[in-house]
Amino acid sequence: MNVEKTFLKTFLKNFEEEAFAVDFWDGEEVVLGKGEPQFRVHIRKPLNKKDLLSSTSLAFGEAYMNGDVEFEGDLFLALNTVLKYMNKFNSDHKALPEIFHKITNKSKQREEVSSHYDIGNDFYSLWLDETMSYSCGYFKNENDTLYQAQMNKIHHILKKLNLKEGQSLLDIGCGWGMLLIEAAKKYKVKGLGITLSQEQFNKFSERIKEENLEDYLEVKLMDYRDLKKSKLSFDRVVSVGMLEHVGRPNYELFFEAVNAVLKDGGVFLLHYISGIKESEGDAWIKKYIFPGGVIPSLREIINISGDYNYHVIDVESLRLHYTKTLLEWYKNFNNNIDKVKEMFDERFIRMWSMYLCSCAATFNNGIIDLHQIVFTKGINNSLPITRKYLYED
Repeated sequence: MNVEKTFLKTFLKNFEEEAFAVDFWDGEEVVLGKGEPQFRVHIRKPLNKKDLLSSTSLAFGEAYMNGDVEFEGDLFLALNTVLKYMNKFNSDHKALPEIFHKITNKSKQREEVSSHYDIGNDFYSLWLDETMSYSCGYFKNENDTLYQAQMNKIHHILKKLNLKEGQSLLDIGCGWGMLLIEAAKKYKVKGLGITLSQEQFNKFSERIKEENLEDYLEVKLMDYRDLKKSKLSFDRVVSVGMLEHVGRPNYELFFEAVNAVLKDGGVFLLHYISGIKESEGDAWIKKYIFPGGVIPSLREIINISGDYNYHVIDVESLRLHYTKTLLEWYKNFNNNIDKVKEMFDERFIRMWSMYLCSCAATFNNGIIDLHQIVFTKGINNSLPITRKYLYED
C-alpha cells in the first residue's frame, strides 16, 4: 500500500461516527459509520502527503476543483459532515507564507478586494437577490425569500442605528449600496458609501441616479484609512462584511478611522464574520476566495473598542441566518449554472460551489459566526433602553 493511501485511511478514522463511503483510485472501498452511507467520496488520484500535512483543506479543495475528488450526493451534506471535524485538519501556516502573508498596505488590500468583488456585476447578479446584498440575510420567518431576508437585514440594521431624519450616515464597505438607499428613502438621512471595488462603485452610482437620490447619497472609491484626514463627520457609521478584509494588524487603525469621523455620542454598527478564537484563517479560502482575509474574534474587537471609550450596547449572533443565506445563494447559483458556464470554466464553477457549501457548513457547525455589535462613542443616554423598538413595524 502506498504512503498516500495509508495516510488517507488513517485520516478517515476521524470520521468513524459518520456514515459515508470512500472509493479510492485503485477501486478499494472504505465504508465508515453504521447504516446506509449518506454520500460517497471518490478519490480519483493520490493526494500528496506533504500537501495534506501543510493544509488538509487546501489539498482537498484543490483536488475537488481539479476533479480529482468528487462527492456523490448532496455537496452541502457531505461538507457539513466532514467539516464538523475541522479541528482534526492539518494547517501549517509557516509552510504557506505566500498565503498567510502579513501585508496589509493600501495597494495590496485594494488588489485583494478587487480580486473577489470585481469578478463582475453580471456574475453576482445571477445568484444574489435583487438588492445585490452580499452579506448575511435575516430570516424573520422560515419561508422568507432571499430578497425578504436581505431587506429584513437592512431594516434590522437601520433600526439598530436609531436613525432620525436629517442625520448623516457613513457606510464603510458599502457594496452595491442598498443599505444606504433604504436609509435615505425611509429616514431621509444624508449618506456616504465608500468602497475599494470599481464594479460596486459603478453600480451604486447608477442606483443613486435611478432612485433620484443625488441630494441624499454619494459613493466614493476610498480606503477607510483615508477617513482620518478627510475632515468628514457623521452621526452614524455602519460597516457590513468589511472588517474581515482589514487584517489583524489594522484593527486598531480601523477603529481610529471610525473614531475620527463619528460624532460624540454617535452610534456605530459593526456586522462581520467572527471567530471564537483568534485565527489566521483557512488556507483554501485565503488562496482562492478571499486573499488576505482574516476573521476577527468577538472578544478582540470588543477589547479594542474599550480602548476608544466605545460602549457596547448590543451584540447579536446571526450564525444560522448565514447558513440559510449561503444555501440560498448556492441554489441560485445552480439554477443559473448554464449562464455561469458561459462566463467561467469548470474549475471556477467547482471552486465557487465548494466556497458556498463549505461556508454554509462552517457556519452550521459553529466554526465561524456572524455578529452584529452596536457601539456608542462615549455615552448616549437617548437610545431606547429595551430592544422592543427593533421588532415594531
